[in-house]
Amino acid sequence: MSEVKYSGSGAGGGHICIIPFPACGHILPLMDLTHQLLLRGLTVTIMVTPKNLSYLNPLLALHSPNVKPLVFPFPSHPSLPYGVEQMQDLPISFLPDIVNALGKLYHPLVQWFRAQQSPPVAILSDIVLSSWTVNLASHLNIPNICFVPFNVAAVYFWISTPSFLLPFYREAFTMSMQSEGLVFNLFKELESTKLGLIKEKFAKHCRVWGVGPLPPVKVGDEGLNERGGATSIPPDQVISWLDSCKVDKSVVYIGFGTQITLTKHQMKAVASALEESGVRFIWAVKEPMKRAEDGDDDQSLIPHGFEDRVKGQGLVIKGWVPQLTILKHRAVGSYFTHCGWNSALEAIVAGVLLLAWPMQADHFQITRLLADEVGAAIRVCNGLRSVPDATKLARIFVESTTVGQPQRVRAMELQKTALNAIKEGGSSYQALDKVAEELTSFGCNRTEMMKTIRSSL
Repeated sequence: MSEVKYSGSGAGGGHICIIPFPACGHILPLMDLTHQLLLRGLTVTIMVTPKNLSYLNPLLALHSPNVKPLVFPFPSHPSLPYGVEQMQDLPISFLPDIVNALGKLYHPLVQWFRAQQSPPVAILSDIVLSSWTVNLASHLNIPNICFVPFNVAAVYFWISTPSFLLPFYREAFTMSMQSEGLVFNLFKELESTKLGLIKEKFAKHCRVWGVGPLPPVKVGDEGLNERGGATSIPPDQVISWLDSCKVDKSVVYIGFGTQITLTKHQMKAVASALEESGVRFIWAVKEPMKRAEDGDDDQSLIPHGFEDRVKGQGLVIKGWVPQLTILKHRAVGSYFTHCGWNSALEAIVAGVLLLAWPMQADHFQITRLLADEVGAAIRVCNGLRSVPDATKLARIFVESTTVGQPQRVRAMELQKTALNAIKEGGSSYQALDKVAEELTSFGCNRTEMMKTIRSSL
């Protein structure tokens, strides 16, 4: 393995090591959590591979020298295409391969820890890496806390039904219950019952916190661009177009996250529905993956002539979009989404009606929560390969821009609850304080232990 790049070492009782999983839906909220911990006085080392280093830019700009990157070369794996270091370049079936590749950094990390004069006193790692990070922390005789970027209902279902999970996932979630704590990106008012059940049934010896929705890290006016990438329409032009929309809640935003690409038939159905409905829209189209499943070479293919036919009606953005800014704009009324957890939380914070098309992973549990239990979302379609009926979808688009829908009212009520949770004194704000205190206490305990050892020599 080539030389590891590290730009400094932490000092003091509050030094922790962050180990993220390289997928946007995982690493971005973990960086947001890291931001909150840095604001509360901790010192942080973040382990990344070269192509994921840019995710740290906002933190480095805001918190240097209290945050340091630890850059390891991405280990090779026979199932991964050369040069790929991020999940958004691959179908979800490659997730275990990414985890197994990163697991090869176990021994280099042990060597790095042992070489530090003031090594981290705890590890905060993504839950999907628990198959090796919990053992790493045990080997180093320090605590491990798991960050959970999923909703509680999904985690509860997965660990309650282990036969449903592939062996890798089963191992990761089982190991996570042996950690010192679980940090969920959620506000407890949304899922308090399931949060309590996880603590009661599976994590009796560890702490459970709900700290979300985590506010995004922002550096001045350019903060959103730091989180993005290549795009076909600059963010300022997108906002200008939204500003030109005279009617509030009249725009449908369509986006399926960084992991989902639609097939040719799915793209055609969505495009036909938009044309038939006549609603104003913004459609975020993901770039095709490096390796498509099921021989689908036509993923993310916009139907021929569509953009010309809807000119003036909407925007088609290829690549990165300023999603949170779009959702918070007064002109946006609904969001047609896969219902990934981060996207759902962003919609909740914005008070936008969700039109749910769950496709994989935790999407189904999130849709059940928000559509069936909370009543702040509308089910539209179901399944990764399903194709919506264009005429029915067009009708839903039109109806979603009307103000009086009960689901919209419920979404706005949920928005108030979420915003109250993250403001000072709110449930999530207090939980963040407790997480920071817990991590700091690990350092204090270690300091006292070292003093005792030295005094006995």
